[in-house]
Amino acid sequence: MTAIEQTEAARPRGTRLPRRARRNQLLGAAQEVFVAQGYHAAAMDDIAERAGVSKPVLYQHFPGKLDLYLALLDQHCESLLQAVRGALESTTDNKQRVRATMDAYFAYVEDEGGAFRLVFESDLTNEPAVRERVDKVTNECAEAICDVIAEDTGLSRAESMLLASGLGGLAQVVARSWLHSDRSVPREQAVQLLASLAWRGIAGFPLHGTEHH
Repeated sequence: MTAIEQTEAARPRGTRLPRRARRNQLLGAAQEVFVAQGYHAAAMDDIAERAGVSKPVLYQHFPGKLDLYLALLDQHCESLLQAVRGALESTTDNKQRVRATMDAYFAYVEDEGGAFRLVFESDLTNEPAVRERVDKVTNECAEAICDVIAEDTGLSRAESMLLASGLGGLAQVVARSWLHSDRSVPREQAVQLLASLAWRGIAGFPLHGTEHH
C-alpha cells in the first residue's frame, strides 16, 4: 500500500467539518486528482474518494466538475498575481525587482502541489471560462509589471504593456521549461541567468527623470 493509500485508509469518512474547512479539503483533493489525471480523465468519484467523503457531500459544495475546476483555477490565479505583485513591491531597486519577479514565477511552478499545471498546462483551454481566467491573470500580471515600467521609463502605457507582457511571458515559459528539464540547473542559478537576460534588455530604456537604479 502506498503512502497516499495509507493516508486515505486512515482518514475517517464523513467527518463533520465547518463548511469552509470542508471546502478547502475538497479543493485540495481535487487539485491532486486534476494535476495527476487532467480534467477530462478526472472523475468526481475519484475526487470524493481522495477527500474521504461521499459524492453527495462533494456535490453539496460544487454542483459539477467544472465548478470545482474553476474554483481551483480562481484560487491559483490569485496566488500567482499576488506573488508577482509582492515581488514588484519587495524593493525599489529595479534590477532586484526584475530578479524577484523572475523568481516569483519559478517559485510558482516549483510548488509541489503542481497547481501551475491547472493555469498554464490545462487540458481544458478550449473551455471559455477557463481561457478567460488564464487570459485575465496573464494580463493582470503584465499590468502590474507595466505600472513599474511606465512610471520609471516614461514610455506610453501601450509601449510599457508590450514590454511587460514580454517579461511575464519570458518568466513563465522559461520557468516551466526549467521544471520540465528536471531542474538540471539549480533554481538560484536559473533565476539569475534569466534575470540577467531580462535586465540587460529592460535596462536599455533610460529611467524617467532620474538615474538608473
